[in-house]
Amino acid sequence: MSEHGYFKFSLELLLVPLFGLLAIWSVFWFETTFGVSFNKYGVLPRNLVGLRGVVFSPFIHGSVEHLYNNSIPLAILGLALFYFYSQKAWRILLWGWFLSGLLTWSIGRDSYHIGASGIIYVLASFIFFKGIFEKHFRLIALSLAVVFVYGSMLWYVFPIEKGISWEGHLSGFMAGLILAKLVKIDIPGPKKFDWEKEDYNEEEDEFLKHFDEDGNFMERSKGEEEDSTKVVYHYKRKDLD
Repeated sequence: MSEHGYFKFSLELLLVPLFGLLAIWSVFWFETTFGVSFNKYGVLPRNLVGLRGVVFSPFIHGSVEHLYNNSIPLAILGLALFYFYSQKAWRILLWGWFLSGLLTWSIGRDSYHIGASGIIYVLASFIFFKGIFEKHFRLIALSLAVVFVYGSMLWYVFPIEKGISWEGHLSGFMAGLILAKLVKIDIPGPKKFDWEKEDYNEEEDEFLKHFDEDGNFMERSKGEEEDSTKVVYHYKRKDLD
């Protein structure tokens, strides 16, 4: 589907989510294969060295379960972002990445915060709120789909389970809301009929010509309906010898 170039699917849209999945799985494979841990490169709140986690923490995961739980929503929401908001997708992703990381660094507990869940919350929050703010029927439908599939994520912005960085989730949620409010998106307007346009002229409307001044339907004469163009064929008689 394409509306003046909007919402146009291409195979290139798959590259970003696939690259993201490849990156986080490759890092985890490297850790398990060589017996190293990159946890110290996570976000360490209110510590200058811990600021490096703003960049590196989304690539680091503590277990296969942690990695798996983040992989599917990251791929789905990333694809949705680049499909429906392709004009500003990179800006939204990068700003959301750094903003959520900085918020986590500001409000988080004194511990290493790792995982791509902060970015996932950025994407889910942005997609939901942007559809509501823009009031475009396709984007509202997308917002409702996000609520239906990932609505339970909202509970994890609260400290309801140990070992989970609810601060990272809350930071991602807030970053997505802020970006949904501030980032301007060009949304295709509703299709206008000829009679809704400013330069519309009733006298030139072929349909209205069938009605008189009182609104009664008029039969158009045969001469008016026939094409005035005439085709005349000429032929020459060929004399036989």
